[in-house]
Amino acid sequence: MELRPRRRLDPPPPRRSRRRRDHGADGDGVDRISSLLDDLLLLVLTRLRCVRAAARTSVLSRRWRGLWRLLPELYFNTSIVSSSALEAALAQVGVQKMSLLHIGPRNLCYELPMFYAAGVASLLRNAARLNPVELRVVIIDSNVKDRDIAVELPCFVRATSIYLDVYRLTLTLPAQGREFPALERLTIVNYNVINIGALISRCPHLRVLELLGCQDGSPIVVHSTTIEEIILGNGGTEVRSIDIVAPVLKKFRLSTGIHKDFTMSLLAPMLENLLWYCSFLASLMVFILLQYPSPDKQKLQQMFQFPKFSALELDLKTCGHVYGAMVINLLSSCNGIQRLKLATEQHGLMGKACTPDCPCDRSQNWRSQNSLMDLEEIEIENFKGSAHEVDFIKLLFSCSPLTKVVLRLDPNASTRTKTFREIYNYLKANPSVDYHIYRKCGKEFVHAVAELEALGRGGL
Repeated sequence: MELRPRRRLDPPPPRRSRRRRDHGADGDGVDRISSLLDDLLLLVLTRLRCVRAAARTSVLSRRWRGLWRLLPELYFNTSIVSSSALEAALAQVGVQKMSLLHIGPRNLCYELPMFYAAGVASLLRNAARLNPVELRVVIIDSNVKDRDIAVELPCFVRATSIYLDVYRLTLTLPAQGREFPALERLTIVNYNVINIGALISRCPHLRVLELLGCQDGSPIVVHSTTIEEIILGNGGTEVRSIDIVAPVLKKFRLSTGIHKDFTMSLLAPMLENLLWYCSFLASLMVFILLQYPSPDKQKLQQMFQFPKFSALELDLKTCGHVYGAMVINLLSSCNGIQRLKLATEQHGLMGKACTPDCPCDRSQNWRSQNSLMDLEEIEIENFKGSAHEVDFIKLLFSCSPLTKVVLRLDPNASTRTKTFREIYNYLKANPSVDYHIYRKCGKEFVHAVAELEALGRGGL
C-alpha cells in the first residue's frame, strides 16, 4: 500500500475587513454635525429645552463650546440649578433680544434652591436685560425667605407675554413710570402687587389679564380700553372689592372668596362670556340681599352693568342655602335673559341646611316679585323639590312668558311629595308650555298626559 506524502496547507490569507463606503460615518475624523451652520446647531440645542443639557454638549467638540449662550430660547430648570449658578449663567448670555426665557422648576420632588428677595430682584433685572418676547418665572412657596421686602418689577420692552409666580413677594411698579409697550398677556400668580390698577395702566396693548392668588385681599381695579379677557382667582383669600371698566371685554371669569364687606362694579358692555364661581356663595347672598333686600333693579344695574344677555348659566354651590332671592335679583339686573340653566350640588353634598334667620332667605318678599322678565326657557339640574324651589318656579311662571321647563331630578328626590304635586298643577295649568322631567340617569319619566295625571294623584 503506497502512502502519499502529506501536503502542507498554507494558511489562508487574512480576511480584509469590510468597510462601509459611507464616508460620513466611517470614522475618518470629519465631524459632520459640527460643520453645520450656527443656526442649525442652535436649533438642535433649543430643542433640548434645558440650558444645562445644552451647555454639556460642549464635551462633544470645541465647535459646540459656548453655543448655549447664543440660544434664542433659554429654559433654566431650577430643580437642578442653584440660585448662584443661575445668576452666573444669566450673566454669560450673549443674546440681547431673545424670544423666550423660562425660569422655574421642572420637578417639584427635588429639594429646590433657596431664593431671597434680593436674589429675585437681581434675577428679574437680568431677565429684563435679555429683553425676551416671552417671559415665565416661577419661584415656589418655600423658596422665598424674606417676603416682606418689596421687589421692583422691571420694564420688559419687547415682552408680549409675561407669567410671574413669585409666591407672596411684594411687587412694585417700574421706576419713572416706564411702560410695557408690547405686552398683550399678563399672568401674575400668588402675588402682592402695590397698585395693580397702575400696573395695568402701563400696558397700553394688554388683551388678556390673569390674576390668580392675591395674598392680601387688596382691591382689584382694572380700567382698560384694550382688555378682552379677564380671569380672577384668589383661592382661599377673601377679596374686598372689584372695580372693572373694560369697554371691549368679552370674557370674564371670577373664582374667588369674598369678604363680608365685598363690593363690586362691572362695566363691560361687550361682555359675551361670564363665569362666576364663588367659593363662599352664602357670603355672596348676604352681600346682595343685605345691601339690596328688595329686587331694586336700578341699584343692581348700577353695581353690575352687564350687557344684554340672552342666556345665563349658574352653577351654584349652595351648601344648603336658599338661592331663590339671589337668582331673582340677578335676573332683574340683567336685561333680556331668555334662557336660564341652573345647577346645584346633589343633596348628599349640600352639608347642613341654613338657619331659619339666615340672610339668604330673610327677604321674604322675593316670592311676591311682580316685575316682568323675558325668560322663556328654564332648566334646573339636581332639582330636589324643596318648598323654596317650588316657590321659585311658581314665581317664574307668574313673571315670565315661559315656553319650556326642564327639571333634572336629584338622585334622592322623591316624586311622592306635596311639592311635586304643586309642580304638576302648574304644568297642567299651562298646557302650552313644553315640560320635561328626567331622572338622574337621563330617563324621562313624566311626559305623557296620563303620567301627569298619575303624578297629580300622588302616583309614580
